[in-house]
Amino acid sequence: MSTTAPRWALIGASTIAREWVMPAIRATGGSVEVVMSADRDRAVAYAREHAVPRATTSMDEALADVDAVYVSTTNELHHPQALAAIAAGRHLLCEKPLALTLADAREMVAAAQRAGVVMATNHHLRNAGTHRALRDAIAQGRIGRPLFARVFHAVYLPPHLQGWRIRDPKTGAGVVMDITVHDADTLRFVLDDEPEAVTAMVQHAGMGAPGIEDGVMGVARFRSGLLAQFHDAFTTRYPRTGFEVHGTEGSLIGLDCMTQRPVGTVTLRNDSGEHDLHVDHVNLYERALSNFHAALRGEGAPSATGEDGVRSMALALAALESARTGREAAVNTGA
Repeated sequence: MSTTAPRWALIGASTIAREWVMPAIRATGGSVEVVMSADRDRAVAYAREHAVPRATTSMDEALADVDAVYVSTTNELHHPQALAAIAAGRHLLCEKPLALTLADAREMVAAAQRAGVVMATNHHLRNAGTHRALRDAIAQGRIGRPLFARVFHAVYLPPHLQGWRIRDPKTGAGVVMDITVHDADTLRFVLDDEPEAVTAMVQHAGMGAPGIEDGVMGVARFRSGLLAQFHDAFTTRYPRTGFEVHGTEGSLIGLDCMTQRPVGTVTLRNDSGEHDLHVDHVNLYERALSNFHAALRGEGAPSATGEDGVRSMALALAALESARTGREAAVNTGA
């Protein structure tokens, strides 16, 4: 298989593939050869609309004559579909969460390692210029020792996405596995730190079906001792999003940055006043796919590896456990 111009299969005729990942594949030198959906009519219409040569309902047909697959089906399908792709020797970009259980996610990562294929998790936010500016400023010691972080990622789930995410329990539905898992990855990336324990409470405000949370607030304790607050929701129409880190010598304030779009600002506040940091705004998904394609050539690693996907998912699972039990939950990565 050639990786100079990688050929891709889309496993799932999804909105995110249409709006972000497929254009990024093409913009970074790849081609999309086939789309697979359980609904043949959907697959055919999707392929026709987006100039994809083949459409199928068969995983075997989707895996033929491609180098890499992007899995963006509902969450409960990620594990078996990813294992099938890995068994066929295909490189893998998988949506978050990788699976519904830590054991299944670990199995995916181990299988990719044994097969010698590149595996990545589509945690897009670590590719944002804002989050990279935050990470760089912390690494340069510009706020001293980080003590606290705060992520506010409460949004309104648009009507066209108000499907399985809030209605179907078997898919791992709910805001924690959809949004908090992104917070977890972004915190890990920006802070270069690992979470150890979480305390969380969930909310059922009426958008989600019975038993499916549509809001959450929580606090995670990291290895360094830093405490990080997170607030996620599907139900809030008008808030701003943001990412703050407060240290012994200053604070970093990122605004309008928990988004798929290359926007947002980062301000450093310290004893000399306020300073807007330079933010390198580029398409988040193009950065991700560029790094993925480079990894296929043996040049570096994907933006977010399979291991990153496991560790970020572990925080989300701990948040759900804490909400269920009313107690602090350890972040168990299974490592």
